Amino acid sequence: MHGSASEWVQDRYAAYPAVDQTDPQGPAVGSDRVLRGGGALLSAEMTRSAARAFFAPDVRLSTFGMRVLKRIR
Repeated sequence: MHGSASEWVQDRYAAYPAVDQTDPQGPAVGSDRVLRGGGALLSAEMTRSAARAFFAPDVRLSTFGMRVLKRIR
């Protein structure tokens, strides 16, 4: 997750619940999507993979990216 861009993830944004959870998934519906991590233009705190921000999915900035994966069976 670390690199030169914040990465779009599948989750929609919602505030975390007050109780501890492992890998909270976010709501099934909503307009904002989550970005994780960050790059050189952000503070050290925001480059952690645990850091998250949210935007509408049509927002485009040069510091946003995604990771392309290929499943190998």
